[in-house]
Amino acid sequence: MPSLLLILISVILSASGQVAMKMGASSLSGKNDMLLMKFVHYLTNLPIMVGLALYGISAFVWIAAIEKVQLSYAYPMAALGYVLVAAMSVWFFHEPMSPMRIAGLAIIVVGVVVISQS
Repeated sequence: MPSLLLILISVILSASGQVAMKMGASSLSGKNDMLLMKFVHYLTNLPIMVGLALYGISAFVWIAAIEKVQLSYAYPMAALGYVLVAAMSVWFFHEPMSPMRIAGLAIIVVGVVVISQS
């Protein structure tokens, strides 16, 4: 499998894991604030567990990717995760997206494109 595809799969899995964990965490809002009870709630919350699993799978795909390419090439591409999580946050959580935030995300995309050309 091409290394760029592995990088993108890893980024997508990681971003999806973050969104799943946020979904799970949001469903726990207002529940017991004791640290031990929070931990139990996290471990028994399906979206959080799915998010952690996606995050873990992402790590293994990432290892497969960096086995094939220079880390200095691959790692900046992980920044696409910021862009993907922001887009997914607007879609799933209806979070606001200010023009300043969009500009910052666009800068990240431009940076990744420049690095991918090297």
